[in-house]
Amino acid sequence: MGVFVFLPLVLPLTAWPVARLAEHHLHPRTATRLLTAVAAVLAVCSTLCLALLMVVGTAQLPGNPLPDAWSDPEVRAALPYDEIAGRAAIPALLALLAVCARALLRHRSVRRRAARALAGLPDTPVAVLPDPAPYAYALPAATRRARDRIVVSRGMLARLGPAERRALFAHERAHLTGRHDRLLLVARLAAAANPFLRPLRTAVTYSAERWADEEAAVRVGSRRVVARAIGRAALASGGTGPATLAAFAVAGAVPRRVAAPVAAPPPAPRAWPPLCTAVGLALWGAVVGVAVSALSSANSAVTLYAVLKAATPL
Repeated sequence: MGVFVFLPLVLPLTAWPVARLAEHHLHPRTATRLLTAVAAVLAVCSTLCLALLMVVGTAQLPGNPLPDAWSDPEVRAALPYDEIAGRAAIPALLALLAVCARALLRHRSVRRRAARALAGLPDTPVAVLPDPAPYAYALPAATRRARDRIVVSRGMLARLGPAERRALFAHERAHLTGRHDRLLLVARLAAAANPFLRPLRTAVTYSAERWADEEAAVRVGSRRVVARAIGRAALASGGTGPATLAAFAVAGAVPRRVAAPVAAPPPAPRAWPPLCTAVGLALWGAVVGVAVSALSSANSAVTLYAVLKAATPL
């Protein structure tokens, strides 16, 4: 395996430049999908290499159920700094699994609480809760038989005009149509698996909100109405809302979202920027980082498998 086993743990750093530039220079739809895919691949590769390190580290522990040959010097020689890295990988992987499990449980808990809040209300696409607190969010269907719903409080509707309400509903429908909840969950789990991927999680959250903002602007026919709706909803809600659901004017950088529809023209639908631009270079750098991470993890997995197979008696 050599030092290649350590590369996927740090290669997420190659995606930092594109995480900063994509939200300004790419279409929000392209940025959201691209950054989510990059984060997912880098997280899987780093987790795989951490698991390979843990295998070697576990074989060194007394009383382990693994074959004795797995702790032979020939096997340990395949891993640099096996005494330190192998054993350090054990608590690191356990902590990673615990953090990811906590994120999944929290997401599931919030979804359940949001669904219970709708008990007794008519099964309509838009659910209006008799709550004076201003909030609104998209609630995807938990099962195939259920339907996607937009949840909004009376407090939020009271603070918006008719055109702004249409912008709010269009924004939340865009979240449901684009399945943004899945993309946000993948980005959240990737950041939990590797802390170096947290900038990508932030960028995905912002790009998903901008994606919904642009879809809403097309539906209502006015970018200024969308910007005004975001600003009023943000001032009314004070930045509160369900942390694991796509909520209107809560997730993402609200000042930038308000300014984008007013100060800038609609984003170009071009999917891949020219190489000579800064975002193009950053994008290619992220692609190279993903490719090297995938090759390094695959090489480490194949090498360790061959070594362990040769060392394991028939």
